[in-house]
Parts: sequence; C-alpha cells; structure tokens
Amino acid sequence: MPELPEIKAHGERLTQNWSGAELSAFRPLHLTALKTYAPQPKEAYGRTLTAAGHRGKYLLLHFADPNGESDSDLTFVVHLMQGGRLRPDPKKAKKPRGGMARWEFADGGALLLTEAGTERKAGVWLVGADPLVQEPVDHLGPDAHTLTREQLRAALTAGNTRLHGCLRDQRRIAGLGRLLSNEILHAAKLSPFAITTKLDEDGLERLLGCIHDVVEHHLEFERSLDDIGRSADRPSNVHHRVGFACPVCDDEIRSVEYRRYTVAYCPTCQTGGKVLADNTTSKFLK
Repeated sequence: MPELPEIKAHGERLTQNWSGAELSAFRPLHLTALKTYAPQPKEAYGRTLTAAGHRGKYLLLHFADPNGESDSDLTFVVHLMQGGRLRPDPKKAKKPRGGMARWEFADGGALLLTEAGTERKAGVWLVGADPLVQEPVDHLGPDAHTLTREQLRAALTAGNTRLHGCLRDQRRIAGLGRLLSNEILHAAKLSPFAITTKLDEDGLERLLGCIHDVVEHHLEFERSLDDIGRSADRPSNVHHRVGFACPVCDDEIRSVEYRRYTVAYCPTCQTGGKVLADNTTSKFLK
C-alpha cells in the first residue's frame, strides 16, 4: 500500500499537472467506488481543481467554491488501498481494466482510479467544507512528517502495544505502513516488539528523529519519479532484504512472518543479537 511519501509526492504531481482543470463529470465505474451519497458529485461540476493534497495515506482533490466561500468547497477524498493508482486516462475506455472511478475535465483530459487484484477496496468520498474533520480522515493521528515530540509521546502511551504495531496504527500516527515502520525502527536501533509505554526518553528522541529522517528520505526518492513506484523499488535497508546482510553491521536480516505482512529487522542493530521467534504466539523480546 502506498505510504505517506508516495501519496504526498503523487499529490504534488497531480497539483502541478492538473491544477486549474475544470471538472465536467465524475463517473463511478464500480458499485463500491463512491462511499458517500451527499453531496452529489454533480455539485462539483464546473469547479476547477485547486490542489491535490493528502492526509495520511489519503489523497485530497480540492475543488474550491467559485465565489470564494470556503464553507462551500468540495473535496474528493481518495484511498488507493493496496493496488490502487490514480493516473491520466487519455483513452477513457468504457470498461477499463481495474477501473473504479473516473474524473473527466472540460479540456478533454481525465483521471482514472484503478485497483489491481479482485478485492476492490479503493474508494472515493465526496465531502463539503473542511474534509479534515469528517470521515474518512477525522480519526487519523498526526501525519508522520509533522509529528512533534509531544504527539509521539501521546501515541506511544495511548496503550501498551509493540512499536511496530504502534507505528502502523493510523489512529496514533498517520501515513506509515510496513516498509517505513521496518526502516524507521532499524534506523532507530529499536526492537520492533519493544513495548511502547516502556520506551525511555533517549529511545523516544531517536525514534522521532528517525521517523522524520526516513520519511524525508523516501519523499525525496518519490519526488524523483513520474508516478507512484513499486514497493520493491523503494530504498530500504531491511524491508525486502530478509536473508541479506545488514548494510550497517553485516548481520543477516531476519523476519517475523504474519499472514499479511512481514516484520524485518537486524538482530545486531535492534535486538541485542537475539533472534525473535517467528510465530505470533511466542514471547517476543520486549
């Protein structure tokens, strides 16, 4: 699933290439694509796209009120899920492969939301006024790239959980997923299964600095691309590198496998040389 750097960089590309385009039609291409019933998409017709922002892992396509009334602004909130993409659609096929929804513009251009696979969980919400205080983004924690020390402490102390799970919990910190969580904890030299409420001040400072540094590093990489890239091509020291040598200490990168994701780590850098048991019922290193 695209994480905050991919979404933010893609929003910047959309703003650069599509800002000022006048919306002429919005067409859901799948029954589950549009998650809201009011306001109606036709209320956005004739408005121009002013910016494509983001909140966590969500894209925000802003269509401002032509009279400058902010309370009447409309925003399409888009979640790409695991295999979704939002790209130019010059062909505008009637039944595009993986098609979920299409935005058509007065100049003849179009943007197509697609989703690979069969789950069809990518979605669009149309909301009025301030989108940040409404579903589906109103429950999100602070965005990772703007996270403050106080916000991180609040996220860590919201309840006992393991660090890796805390970083991926969008209600605590928004925008981080599996890859970034693995990379951040490796950079911070912290066990992925350390308990959040037991992290000392030194660990908190290292974690905060590494969240900012790793997100910025990945954002710079994404800004060098023309489109959202593949996860396997993103820069990493431990993610997608299980079985290879750690670039810091040369130890072997290990993993704990779950049904839907993998926690990758370096024993020397993160767990005092101890190898974590590779099953979910073991007593992990804390």
